[in-house]
Amino acid sequence: MSKRRGERPPVPETLPAPVVDAHTHLDACGAETPEQVREMLDRATQAGVDRVITVADDLKAARWAAEAANWDDRVFAAVALHPTRTSTFGEAEQTELAKLAEQPRVVAIGETGLDYYWDYAPKNAQHEAFRWHIDLAKKTGKPLMIHDRDAHDDILEVLDTEGAPSTVVFHCFSGDLAFARACVERGFVLSFAGTTTFRNAHALREAAQWVPEDHMLVETDAPFLTPHPYRGRPNEPYCANYTLRDIATLRDADLAALASKITRNAERIFDLGDRTQS
Repeated sequence: MSKRRGERPPVPETLPAPVVDAHTHLDACGAETPEQVREMLDRATQAGVDRVITVADDLKAARWAAEAANWDDRVFAAVALHPTRTSTFGEAEQTELAKLAEQPRVVAIGETGLDYYWDYAPKNAQHEAFRWHIDLAKKTGKPLMIHDRDAHDDILEVLDTEGAPSTVVFHCFSGDLAFARACVERGFVLSFAGTTTFRNAHALREAAQWVPEDHMLVETDAPFLTPHPYRGRPNEPYCANYTLRDIATLRDADLAALASKITRNAERIFDLGDRTQS
């Protein structure tokens, strides 16, 4: 059983229309070199996941993501300091992140937000860093990619108080229907990960069933949160295929039409059509 849990899920049948993995961590999946990134993206492409956004959670990962986005035209990047890493967040870190954020293939500021589950950074430090990232998203005109763990109300309060950027994406959306409604009323986008497929995630599945198509993305957050029925096994971008199929069934939607719509959303939200390699 332990060996099986260590194996990647099988690559599923190709989707009838391609989709974008809106949030993954290629470096944490084990990719270090251009060749490894290409191999990982080839598996994704085989499953119909034709582009990915690889996301940073610290400065090292931000540097790597910005570089990796120039190795393969299927890869884009997002840069920020994860809220659990904000206990030390000074001028040097801010200057470097702001510089990375200007790169053309960095398409979002993230992941940033609040995390009250882990006790790695004080709440006041998280709030200060979150506000700084909100301002960076406004200055760059790039979407803000939210990490929200056990902090729904406070995140909305900060966004309302500071004034949200024009585009806000709740990565790995974890709220219920009421919270989904509150986000959509504000124009925010909800990105659904493998957790949506978990059969005990009743409130989350209700939200995924309701959210308007214009406000939806799909993601893996790989290597974490592998979708049902492979929960607990290593995740990769190709597994967005499983999540999308499950959501289509949940919504009683045509798979090809839903994939096409979510892809158009990703292209619009992250401005993917105008990004060229530097």
